[in-house]
Amino acid sequence: MKNLPELKDLEKCVRCGSCKACCPTYDEDNTEAMGARGRLALLRGLLLQELKPTPLLNEKIFSCILCEACSGLCPNGVDITENIYRGRNMLRQGDKRRKYLRLLAKFFIRNPDLSYKMLQMFQHVLFPYLLKKGIIPSNFKLPESSFKERTQVYKVPKRRERVAVFTGCVTNFLYPHLGLSLINILLKSGYEVIVPGGEVCCGMPLRALGLEEEARELATRNMRIFGRLKAEAVLSLCPTCVTMIKNQYPKIINSGISNAMDVSSFLLERLDVAQPSLFSQKYATVTYHDPCHLAYGLGIKDEPRRMLEKIGANIIEKKENSCCGSGGLFSLTNKDISGSLLKKQAESCLETGAAAVVTACPACMMQLGRAITGMPVFHIIELIEEAYCDSDRV
Repeated sequence: MKNLPELKDLEKCVRCGSCKACCPTYDEDNTEAMGARGRLALLRGLLLQELKPTPLLNEKIFSCILCEACSGLCPNGVDITENIYRGRNMLRQGDKRRKYLRLLAKFFIRNPDLSYKMLQMFQHVLFPYLLKKGIIPSNFKLPESSFKERTQVYKVPKRRERVAVFTGCVTNFLYPHLGLSLINILLKSGYEVIVPGGEVCCGMPLRALGLEEEARELATRNMRIFGRLKAEAVLSLCPTCVTMIKNQYPKIINSGISNAMDVSSFLLERLDVAQPSLFSQKYATVTYHDPCHLAYGLGIKDEPRRMLEKIGANIIEKKENSCCGSGGLFSLTNKDISGSLLKKQAESCLETGAAAVVTACPACMMQLGRAITGMPVFHIIELIEEAYCDSDRV
């Protein structure tokens, strides 16, 4: 037991507390076990068999939002988030509270198109319930069709380069118009675009539930598809997907999509916006919300703001820029903490007096839309398209 690589990593922790200084769950509940340092201590006790798996232990390990705000803060290099994933994998068998959520997640990911059709059939019954529970925004409507159903190649007369798109589940099924906006921008700027068929979920939701082997299978399938594409970059509108396929795949299958990129980082130096944005004229000021996996997982904060300034938007910064409480499935399993984090961010957005909220993550977009009324919430790709493209769309 003491030779486990996981234990060796945990033994490097000197309890300095650097990791809990910016932990959003610790800010909500400042007991030791609700911070990163406390969770590491619990996992060490579990590996040394000083602690036994219990419902209480499960709740502490599964209460991490996986935002990666603590990423890179450990002076001794402990990979905190990765240790949380490993701990959840160890505890999944005895974690009865999330048993049915695991079954549901596996069914959806293995049968995405069937699940989507079922959701369409029952949305008139299901959505009022989800709205009452505060799980979806009040104005949310399920699209009539998903973004992609097969391999799609968009060609241009004079190809500048080829890029591929990793769609992600949220964009594909819930916000397909975001994918179309990205395609529209890329085609106008001279890029040939391939949206490969066969793409599956990036695997992050399954990892978050402790389903490591299932996540590994998805990673292998995605690498088989995207690894053979000759593309300058693999772009995604979801920072969680980028973090997973670029940074976490090497940890679980020893190979990742190294040229995966966030769209704002890719487009910033590649688009020439000649005219002021018609969009920003309507919404003269915006406030920007940093998605956690973009800011912490990928270390990208300035690029989206520079992109917004480039298209003519005036940014009013929030007083408090922290996690919105989405965390993928976190908002379903930890409603109290998620709701408290969301409330703070919604209030911070409204206090700016901006005309709109902009973020770079479809999950954050949905989460913020649950609590912010009278102020539209956009994905940054929508503003870029309005600034860069004519009214013609794909």
